Amino acid sequence: MVNFRNQRKIEQECECEDRFIWPRIKASTIPLEDPPPVVEPSRNIIPTVNRYFNIVTSDIDLTNGATLSASQFWKDNGNQATEFIIFNPNGYVNLYINAVMQEGGIYTLTPTTLTLSPSNSTIYSGTPIIIESIGFSTQ
Repeated sequence: MVNFRNQRKIEQECECEDRFIWPRIKASTIPLEDPPPVVEPSRNIIPTVNRYFNIVTSDIDLTNGATLSASQFWKDNGNQATEFIIFNPNGYVNLYINAVMQEGGIYTLTPTTLTLSPSNSTIYSGTPIIIESIGFSTQ
């Protein structure tokens, strides 16, 4: 222990015979092995994203569910959609209603329709609905 006021070393004496004294540890240089080689993948994974947009023009009552056709949506490029591109099995789909991602179990998407399961709610006029279809391929 060091007393920083006087910069003197203070040692506590122990007169006991059972005292254990730890050996000093010396730092040494151990030769390191070469790291394993970096494996470069022979293929690249390429994501493909398709988004479809709809602004609801009248309230949608979901008490009995609802079905929206692909032709009610617009693509990223501004053209009207004729079908939803679904990447199966190497992809997934997200549904956003009013910018909130929805649970996967409340909707079903086919190439021609979006079906919303029955619930005690309403999608009000002016609400955006966005479908995001993401797929992966290799190159």
